[in-house]
Amino acid sequence: MKAVYFIGAGGIGMSAIARYYINKGLVVAGYDKTPSKLTRQLEEEGMLIHYEDNVALIPEECRNAEDTLVVYTPAIPDEHTELQFFRNGGFNIQKRAQVLGTLTREHKGLCVAGTHGKTTTSAMCAHIMHQSAQDCNAFLGGITKNYGTNYILSNKSDYVVIEADEFDRSFHWLRPWISVITSSDPDHLDIYKTKEAYLESFRHYTTLIQPGGALIIHTGLEMKADAAEGVRTYTYGIEEGDFHAANIKIEGGEITFDLISPIENVEGIRLGQPVPINIDNGIGAMAMAQLSGCNADELRKGMETYKGVDRRFDFSLRDSRHVVLSDYAHHPKEIFQSARSMRQVYHDRHITAIFQPHLYTRTRDFYKDFADALSQLDEVILTDIYPARELPIEGVTSKLIYDNLAPGVKKQMIKKDEVLDFVRSRDFDVLIILGAGDLDNYVSEITEIIKNK
Repeated sequence: MKAVYFIGAGGIGMSAIARYYINKGLVVAGYDKTPSKLTRQLEEEGMLIHYEDNVALIPEECRNAEDTLVVYTPAIPDEHTELQFFRNGGFNIQKRAQVLGTLTREHKGLCVAGTHGKTTTSAMCAHIMHQSAQDCNAFLGGITKNYGTNYILSNKSDYVVIEADEFDRSFHWLRPWISVITSSDPDHLDIYKTKEAYLESFRHYTTLIQPGGALIIHTGLEMKADAAEGVRTYTYGIEEGDFHAANIKIEGGEITFDLISPIENVEGIRLGQPVPINIDNGIGAMAMAQLSGCNADELRKGMETYKGVDRRFDFSLRDSRHVVLSDYAHHPKEIFQSARSMRQVYHDRHITAIFQPHLYTRTRDFYKDFADALSQLDEVILTDIYPARELPIEGVTSKLIYDNLAPGVKKQMIKKDEVLDFVRSRDFDVLIILGAGDLDNYVSEITEIIKNK
């Protein structure tokens, strides 16, 4: 193989694989619909990218079927002209997940699956491993603050940390050595149709863990595990499980705790990103790292120096008068955990959320759960639904959530393009921008507005 061509090059998961092949010295090129900060970074790193679905723009180096691997994302429609060109030409065409599956067969895959928590947990594990004697490669679903990228390269480690995505059953291509499962709350029902099918998908995933490896599953999950003979199985959680926390202290903007572990207890862990939900995420990450050979000092150092991931409890302003942060939370359970963490840290302050719901189907299926989760906060501002890959569904709007918010919660509905003017018109104590859509593009401007008040 001499060249790799990406259709949907700018996606967070696709770009990590592109960086892997760039570092391998191959010709790396591709298409994406729109330029972005990420695509510009890839171009600076040596990738050839264009932004028009046009076969004539495919580089000559990527036109030989014998020498070129084509990688595409499920978001690309079947009628895409370039995709059709490669299919008709007999090229080796693989989904992103298939490529990651190959990597888990060539290396020891440390994979994190779950409805939510997987990006933070995998990023934490990758950071712990990378700064330890074990080291690792990593393909992550977010840009880490520590490295400024979603990809970590090691030429000496046999470990590869991978975020195992359940969307489109992508994680069924993987063959993990060790896997954490953080959660199994039903999601993507546009794909799975039923809760039972979603849970079955996770059960099947557990059968793919390699004998001799390990499964670390969060306590209290509804899914059933079905790991093969020879796979060690552990549980984890904040208060219970084979791996859990003790002596938790949340005070003065800091969080410390001890790790209780069947391998070795670790005292005096300090969170570098002091958010309560990261106790849970950190336990899963440390369990996987500890099973991979990391010692107590490496765990402590990794957790204390972990700085977080873009859009995951991402503070853009934190002073005595104002707090502004954004969080990618877009499932009711994620919103619940995000709101609860905010309430724990800022229990005596007025917390306002601006929430952009993500997908019509998810809003339709879970609007009451969204309302319950958001009702932990003092004030909720709802914008229009971000459609992503979907067409509108009659009767499904943000008002479904709005109408079900608890009495006493101050609430308002505004258009996305009214957000900045709304922020200018108000003063805020603690403001959190929630959702997986494009509202995050406004965070820097929102922060400047509030900073200058």
